[in-house]
Amino acid sequence: MPQQKYTLGFIGIGLMGKPLTLRLLNAGFKVNVWNRTPEKLTPVVEAGAVAFTDSGALIEASDIIILCLADTAVVETIVNQHILPCGRQGQLIIDLSSIHPETTRELASRVEHYCGMQWVDAPVSGGVAGAEQGSLAIMAGGSNEAVAIVREVLKPLYQQLTHMGETGSGQVTKICNQMIVSCNVLVIAEMIALAKSAGVDAARIPEALAGGFADSKPLQIVGPEMANETFEPIKWRVKTLLKDLNMAIDIASRQGHATPMSGLAAQLMQLHGSHGFLNQDPSTLIKLYSQH
Repeated sequence: MPQQKYTLGFIGIGLMGKPLTLRLLNAGFKVNVWNRTPEKLTPVVEAGAVAFTDSGALIEASDIIILCLADTAVVETIVNQHILPCGRQGQLIIDLSSIHPETTRELASRVEHYCGMQWVDAPVSGGVAGAEQGSLAIMAGGSNEAVAIVREVLKPLYQQLTHMGETGSGQVTKICNQMIVSCNVLVIAEMIALAKSAGVDAARIPEALAGGFADSKPLQIVGPEMANETFEPIKWRVKTLLKDLNMAIDIASRQGHATPMSGLAAQLMQLHGSHGFLNQDPSTLIKLYSQH
């Protein structure tokens, strides 16, 4: 079956879900959509998506179900309350959310046992900009057959898709990604605050370091925002990084590994979030270092 002949059911039209749905529509897919907050469906419906008021009806009308949800608890609720009662043999679930690997394995086993559905965990990295540009990095876990389908269906969304192994391995890889990103963003904030206090034009630091060993995408994106205190539009959220850091700590604890850098990052992220920044962009982390 040619990829555009699959009918997709997209659940979760948020910061990432919206641009991803728009790219899938632009690639020629028929996309059914459902969201817990229906008003968020308006821009994708205007672009050609078919809105469903009932998630069960969406699942019945779709070949492939794509989830792009906030956290482990939300994915678990959607699967247990909406997918399990309506899923059928031969359907595929692609979970773009970043959730706990152990829960991923449990849910995948559950939908296969009760519905005959396949599951691929395919968390993404690249943020809203990557979603809009189709340049995401996707790390996938699942069977060879299922990941081959995902590779074709999600082609409009990614620059790199890597099959990391069995179900759950995509989620472990995404957590590893977030450990690096979170520590990077925190030290960028610390560095920008230091540069400002030392009288350096901090807004020029990303330019000065471009191409060197200290360069990174986070530096080029959040560095200028921190230096200029430009915190909107919100492209990602502090609570997302905190969620993923907490999962990293949990997995490390289960494996008997020490993660002191990520542990400290989680504490600092929690401290910043407790000041009212959980739903704000991580560029606001500069405020953690510049309070007097």
